[in-house]
This record gives sequence, C-alpha cells and structure tokens, in this order.
Amino acid sequence: MSNRIIVIGSGAAGMTAASEAKRTDPSAEVTVFTDDEHVAYSPCAIPWVIEGKIGRKDMVMHDPSFYARERNINVITRTRVTAADHVNKIITAGGKDHSYDSLIIATGGSVFIPPVPGTGLKNLFRVRTVNDAEAISGALVRTKKAVVIGAGIIGLEAASALRMRGKDVTVVEMLDQVMPRIADSDIASSVQTYLEEAGVKFVLGTPLGSVEGKDSVSAVTAGGKRYECDMVIFATGVRANLEIPKMLGLDIGELGAVMVSPSMSPYRNGVPADDIYLAGDVVQCSSAVNGRPAMSQLGSTAVRQGIIAGRNAAGASLTIGPTVSPWISVIGEMEIGGAGISEGLAEWYGIKTTSGSSKGYTCARYYPGGRELQVKMIADISTHAIVGVQMIGGGVNGRINWMASVIASGTTVEKFLHGGENAYCPPTSMVRDPLFDAAEDLSEKLKKQEF
Repeated sequence: MSNRIIVIGSGAAGMTAASEAKRTDPSAEVTVFTDDEHVAYSPCAIPWVIEGKIGRKDMVMHDPSFYARERNINVITRTRVTAADHVNKIITAGGKDHSYDSLIIATGGSVFIPPVPGTGLKNLFRVRTVNDAEAISGALVRTKKAVVIGAGIIGLEAASALRMRGKDVTVVEMLDQVMPRIADSDIASSVQTYLEEAGVKFVLGTPLGSVEGKDSVSAVTAGGKRYECDMVIFATGVRANLEIPKMLGLDIGELGAVMVSPSMSPYRNGVPADDIYLAGDVVQCSSAVNGRPAMSQLGSTAVRQGIIAGRNAAGASLTIGPTVSPWISVIGEMEIGGAGISEGLAEWYGIKTTSGSSKGYTCARYYPGGRELQVKMIADISTHAIVGVQMIGGGVNGRINWMASVIASGTTVEKFLHGGENAYCPPTSMVRDPLFDAAEDLSEKLKKQEF
C-alpha cells in the first residue's frame, strides 16, 4: 500500500511540500486540501496588481489541473478541514473522513483585523489572496482617497501602489515608525521621507480608533482625528492559523505559532508528534543569531520549510537550520532590505549591540547610471559577531543574500572586514563594496566599546 500523505494548505509552503513529498516517494498518494479556490499563488505580488504592473492571473503559478497532470497530486479546493484525529490518523474534510500516514499542516496565517467599530463595512480590504487583489483592483475606479492601516512592508508597498494610481493615500500606524521591528528608526525615516516626497501621508504612533460609514466606508478615526476615505486596506500583520494545530493538541510557542523541531515536526506536551510536519506562516522558527524563538513569515522561508516537511513526510530524515530571515522590498524606485535582527529587536532579546554605517554606489562613481546605496551593519558588542544588516538604495538583493550567509555563520566584524572579498567591474560595483566601509565604521565603534 502506498504512503498516504495529506497536506492542508495550498500556499507556497503547502504546494512545495506536496511536490517534494511526491518527488521523494513517487509511489506516495499525495492529496492537498484547501478552503481557497486558488492554489500556488504569490500574495507578495498584490501591491503590483494594485499598481497595474501585473494582472491578477499573473499571481497564480499553477492550477489544480497542473498538479494532477504533471505531478500526480490531487488538489481539492474550496474544501475546509473540520476535524483532525491524530490517534486514528484521520482528517475530516468536505463531510468525509480521509486517512493519512503522514500529515503536513501549511495553513498559513490570516490578516489581523483590529477589534474596532465599523470593520464590517464595504470597501474594507485585506492584502492576502487572489480575490483580495481582484477586489481592490475593481474598487480603484471609484476610489479617490485610501487609508492603509499598518506601515509594515506590505502596507508601504500597497500605499506606494495606490499613490502610483493617483490616489490620495494616508498610512495609519500604531507604532512610532514605519517598518517597525524589522528596521531601525534611522533606516525607517529615510523610507518614510521617500514616500512623503511621493505624496503619501503618515499618521504614526496612533492606533486605529474606528471605521465610519453607513454601508461603505467614508472615514476612519485615529488619535481623535477623522480621515475621510473611500477605501481602507488592512496591512496589520499576519497571525498563524491555529485551528488545525489546536485540534491535534500541538504545542503553541510564545510568539503565537506552532513550535517545531529542525525536522519540521511539532511537539505535543513537549514530546515530538509522530508523522506530522508543518511549514510556512503557521510555524515559529529559531533565530540564527541567538537560537531564540522568531517569526519568519516570508515566501522564501515557506518554500525552504516546505522542502524539508515534504521530504520528511515521504520518508527522508532532513533538518533545517535556524533562520536569518533575509527580506527585501521595492517601493517605487527604492530597494530596501535586511537580514538578521534590528537594534530594536536585539534590545528585546537582551543583546547589547552597536552599529556602523556607510554610503556608496552600485557601480564605479564615474560610470553612468549608478545608484546610491546606504548600509547599516549591526554587531553584538560582546562577541563582535555581525547580527544584522539593513540597506536602502539599489543593488540590495545580492548584498542581502551575501550578508544572510555571513550572519548565519556567526562571522565577526573583523573576520568579514579582513577576510571578505567582493567582485569588481566599473558597471557593476565599486572597487571596495560599501559593506566593507560599514564594517570599518562598525569595527572602530567596537574598539571604543572596549575601553
């Protein structure tokens, strides 16, 4: 009898896990259940759908027929899993019981909606699904003023997209800076200034008070002030969908997601739960900086975890390392990225840090078309290990990937500064990468900390 593997969830983590399970054991019977009508799509693409650079259909990588035809995977859409029994290894979906040998939970997360009056009105949107993208795009024709709730990366990308479409845009954020937690105030202020120059308005340090309107939204209140609008977009963060994990009695971590081992297996009362694996936004990770709990709700993390979960569900014995959570965003013409932890998060963890900074260019100064690059590098004062980096400008992606490996390896500032190398050609880089200038500045500050 073939290995029966059930996957719950059809996002990047779930569909990667299903594909990897089938690749590992071609004889396995792999079935995916999802209450969504679409599978294998990219929520990260929604801001560019809003902007009009791509269409809604471009978000979807594959449909269920592709998985049936090309990978012999059965994908059952619009079907909710209503019960799960780990003792008998049965899940209930669509009113029927389905047995499994291995279960993969990739139920993702849901956008958090603040518990304020008026959130049931029309023209309130989330940034999460294909249908969300379609609904927002359809409403733009009758929208003049939009309010985005939340100034994280998705909120800023959505605000920029709306502004590109000529809308009057206000961003409301309960914390006192944009990109809280993942970026420090010095980097965040540069991003905010860039968007303000593009016409986006900000209300910071002020939680949403209410949403007003009779049938459709007409305004929001925040800090006792009223902001008129025709559209509200909630980009207020994602919380793990824990319904299935709770049915199975799995241990939930301190950050509100499921605790897993390096094999992507969960725990039940502190004991490993056999034949169950998880991946994606439902998972609590381990930080590569200090081994402490961390969240990494990124598409790249979902795929990385899905590979391990899927292969292990099919009989492999693989483990995944802790996460550095490298991230990048493009807002207008500006690239922003980071890896590791910010100074603010380091303080929360109880790590004493200092930072160095630099400004350079993406090519030789004399070569045309270069873009400015601003770098911030963060190190642990006691060990001199590089624990974080943030960048703004151009050429960010490759450098963030480079630094993700540096941080994951525990490299010190001194080792990076004197042992690192960069490729050079005038059209592509400076002869000495700006990262080394930031490391030089950081090294000098660390020397002063010793006295």
